[in-house]
Amino acid sequence: MMDSLKTGLETTARITIDTDRTIGFMGEDLRVYATPSMVLDIERTCKDLLQQHIDDSENSVGARVEIDHLGATLAGMWVDVYATIVEIDRRRVTFEVEVHDEAGDHVGKCRHTRFVVDLAKQKERLDAKRARLAD
Repeated sequence: MMDSLKTGLETTARITIDTDRTIGFMGEDLRVYATPSMVLDIERTCKDLLQQHIDDSENSVGARVEIDHLGATLAGMWVDVYATIVEIDRRRVTFEVEVHDEAGDHVGKCRHTRFVVDLAKQKERLDAKRARLAD
């Protein structure tokens, strides 16, 4: 990890809520931002921020998501995902995240934890697991 990785770092991602990010089980007129899509957008926003402050031999994986989906966002609207690094404990990085839609509504809040992994060590662990399955 780079020395630039510090608490207080923040980013914002603006995301358009396309059809793929919505629920469809209530019909076309009731399509709204789906909670699993919000989780994915939060994870990607946090990962992208973290990626700027870790070495090329590292990446990060999500480990925990505590989310409150507070309101409906219509298909076609955009949301801003605001993420801030609030804690760093060795390789564990914790983010506080808020999601606001273009109507100005606070539609989500989240605490998200990611772990920075060494890619070579991660490959070793996964190869060992594959080998166990092959036996």
